[in-house]
Amino acid sequence: MVMEAVIAGIGGLLALVYAGLLTNSVLKQSPGTQLMADISKSIQEGAAAFLKRESRYLLITTVVIATLIAVFLIPAGAITYIIGSITSFVAAWVGMTVSTRANARCTNLALKSFKDAFKTGFSSGAVMGMCVVGTGILGVSIIYALTRDVHLLVYYAFGSSLTALFLRVGGGIFTKSADVGGDMVGKVEAGIPEDDPRNPAVIADAVGDNVGDVAGMGSDLFESYVSALVAAMFLGYYYKNNPEYASLMLLLGAAGIVCAIIGALLVRVGKGEQESFEAQTKKVRSAMSRGINIANIAMVVATFFIVRYVLGDMDVFYAMVAGMAAGLIIGWVTQYYTSDTYSPVRSIAKSSETGTSTLIIEGFAQGMLSTVIPVAMVALAIVLSYNWGGLFGIAVAGFGMLSVLGVNLACDCYGPIVDNAAGIAEMAGLPHEVRGRCDALDSVGNSTAAIGKGFAVGSAALSSLAWLATYTQAAQLEIIDMTKPDVIAGLFIGGLVVFLFVALTTKAVGRGAYKVVLEVRRQWKEIPGLREGKAKPDYAKCVDITTQAALKEMIIPGVLSVATPILVGVFLGREALGAVLISSLVVGLLMALFLSNAGGAWDNAKKYIESGAHGGKGSNAHKAAVVGDTVGDPFKDTSGPSLNILIKILGKVAMILAPLLLTLV
Repeated sequence: MVMEAVIAGIGGLLALVYAGLLTNSVLKQSPGTQLMADISKSIQEGAAAFLKRESRYLLITTVVIATLIAVFLIPAGAITYIIGSITSFVAAWVGMTVSTRANARCTNLALKSFKDAFKTGFSSGAVMGMCVVGTGILGVSIIYALTRDVHLLVYYAFGSSLTALFLRVGGGIFTKSADVGGDMVGKVEAGIPEDDPRNPAVIADAVGDNVGDVAGMGSDLFESYVSALVAAMFLGYYYKNNPEYASLMLLLGAAGIVCAIIGALLVRVGKGEQESFEAQTKKVRSAMSRGINIANIAMVVATFFIVRYVLGDMDVFYAMVAGMAAGLIIGWVTQYYTSDTYSPVRSIAKSSETGTSTLIIEGFAQGMLSTVIPVAMVALAIVLSYNWGGLFGIAVAGFGMLSVLGVNLACDCYGPIVDNAAGIAEMAGLPHEVRGRCDALDSVGNSTAAIGKGFAVGSAALSSLAWLATYTQAAQLEIIDMTKPDVIAGLFIGGLVVFLFVALTTKAVGRGAYKVVLEVRRQWKEIPGLREGKAKPDYAKCVDITTQAALKEMIIPGVLSVATPILVGVFLGREALGAVLISSLVVGLLMALFLSNAGGAWDNAKKYIESGAHGGKGSNAHKAAVVGDTVGDPFKDTSGPSLNILIKILGKVAMILAPLLLTLV
């Protein structure tokens, strides 16, 4: 067991070394002119200030929960909980720090080289990907090697979950408050371009891309990766009653890191400076698909030999492949529904010709349709993996979806970086072709971000089912009787929690955006010459407004996720809490897929119109699409991706609470 943990730790260190090399490569590039460097510095300072203020709230929460764990449960669990919280935050901080320094460098390279601009953007995204898998598996392997106690890993995973919820919800509220507020006043009311330096919200929007879509996304997928790994190790240890099954997961994690690095090294594009927008986006999309596909193929081969050598139980291999295949199919379906290359997004764009209402109706319908195949794939993966490996097989399939997360997350975090690069090109007044190259890079980034959310949601469903299984064993529940009134109540409560969580986070974005709109209008009214470009906006004020809104609004959703299983377990009992986990999983999966895909589709419909379709920028169709995009912003970047954290936190809290609930019987 110790040897496997050492090998996994070496894999984690390899990922961190690779991240360090990529960081050095990115930072060697020039940030461009003094104006470009100053804009980038403003984004860096705003993002760092937000995370520092958010860390205070996180520190208080961590200390309180760790104290409760130490007093009522187990002191060692409090320590591993703290370690999980810290490592998740550090991984997010490092990745965001690099991304906020890569944006201007990417812009500067786009002046002359499409190829080099893409390389820098992707490399900086890969820093986050490798930091996440490296720190995640390193923490798990060290704890397991020192204690050989998989129970303690549950607390480690719980710490990563609560940090992810803070960063994803808080960052999501920040970024979408700034984005929606800035777009509604800038694009719709004033008719000025996106990222126009006259818009006081433009820096806040750029900061939000980093705290929400880089730090938030990174901590989210750190939690997903650790949760999937720990759930599989736990069930391997206890359900299979064999420590070798737990050790196997560490070896598979190390192999996944190596395969992800191989895939990342193959993500390259050729020169494309003189090519059309469509040709450039196709080139980037092909490069990323190549890296992801090769990483997955390599992982299938590695899994075959590792499972055969360690266990000889090839059913585990089949379960792993089932999860990987389901993840790839979910990714392809997500791309189909969110990329402007295909009919769903183009039908949304076409509907904009008749106004905002038809565009929103079409987007809702496409978002709901987009859930069909992913849910079918999750259901199929559950059935197949259970037949091959029981509950452990389901957990293995969940980890399979995230086994090469390093390269998948690199593609996700690449998007916000090139989005920032496009914004800096606009704010610095660079030639039109530079903005065009950055927009081509960004267009693919929107789809890759949506694909990453699809992977995360799919793996969350399988991991949550694994956590439900661990809870039923810890709570000594052989069956959950659906005819009991308290169990039926639990079913309704679980579904309700999902809706309440979405309502709270979506309303938070609306309230934040409202404050940003008022502030932008105030500055345009009170600062002479601002509209004409003769005066400089007070960018810091909008950053401060969105920071305060995000920190205030993230508290109640966080309390809801922890308090619900405690209250239901204490007042309605063990079976009712199991029912909460079941219904929250089903409703949460459907809602998360719908929100993420509908939001991504509206976003790319807008970008498709901005490329010249249906009248292009400034047309009535474009104005309708901007409204659709702003409606979808909290869907895809706040509420939707936060749900996969919610459903896993419910399961982990229930698992931790189970021994106490047994004393109430």
